[in-house]
Amino acid sequence: MEDSLNILMQEIVQAQAKKLFKMGQQIRPNLTEEDILQPNDYPELENSPLFRYEEGVLEGVKTAQMALLAHFQDLKASLN
Repeated sequence: MEDSLNILMQEIVQAQAKKLFKMGQQIRPNLTEEDILQPNDYPELENSPLFRYEEGVLEGVKTAQMALLAHFQDLKASLN
């Protein structure tokens, strides 16, 4: 179960990151994946509510992924 959840969460993270990158390229066509890491360098991204929303979704999914990883580690530790 742990492995399947980890794989699922990774797929969700990757899908959201891809969605965010495509959206960023629609706003700023020459955007790179590295540029997405610092959207505040680009006013058109910084000021796009939709881009910022999708960026927040990505961060939320990553947070959930880390919470699940921590939970499974805690479970393993409590079984030992």
